[in-house]
Amino acid sequence: MSVQTDISTLNELFEKSHPMDVVKWAYAEYGDGLVMSSSFGADSAALLHMATQVMPEIKVVMVDTGYLFPETWQFMEELRRRLSLNVWVYRTRRDPIAYLREAGETNPQFRQDILACCAVNKNEPFDRAMAELNPKAWLRGIRRRQSDSRAQRQFVEFSPRYKCDAISPLLNWGGREIHQYLKAHDLPYHPLRDKGYLSIGCNPLSCTRAITAGEDERSGRWSESNKVECGINLNSLDSAQL
Repeated sequence: MSVQTDISTLNELFEKSHPMDVVKWAYAEYGDGLVMSSSFGADSAALLHMATQVMPEIKVVMVDTGYLFPETWQFMEELRRRLSLNVWVYRTRRDPIAYLREAGETNPQFRQDILACCAVNKNEPFDRAMAELNPKAWLRGIRRRQSDSRAQRQFVEFSPRYKCDAISPLLNWGGREIHQYLKAHDLPYHPLRDKGYLSIGCNPLSCTRAITAGEDERSGRWSESNKVECGINLNSLDSAQL
């Protein structure tokens, strides 16, 4: 970030800005040093569309844990073709079936050690991606209303873990704003959204389930544990295990 840039002033300004304005600022500030991540989850099309309108060739980092829903791959391919996405898939170093056997995970639908699975199959590939790409800044799609752990995040933050700035254009948006944007631009939701999956990660039931009426959108993630984040949006390797 340039020395002329005052992060606190920027964050105050962005509180009243449209996400597209944040994306445009990020590209003007970081140029080709800007990358983005996407889980190709329930409403990922919104930020992907914004980013590619400004920077068509932006690198989109996707982590293949080995346990993604088939519908997630379907959704990724649909958006890749439609938006001409430059997707960079980083895969776990472990064979998914061998990992379950070696970790003593006897039921593929449930993880006994969720933290270990996320560390090996989600965080390690993303850490590797960020180390190899070495971006100046990283666009991500987190929103404050998704969880208490995200409620205090800022639009522009320095990530000591990835040694770059983390930019979150959608922070102030809720489901209504996302829906309006997708409708206005004729963009699709993830195919599992209509089945009650409003936050979509890996396919074991211990990691992702459909939610019921009255639950918040991330209630279906790791619902039988105290875990609230996969870890890639946390600022340190230690906290990524919480």
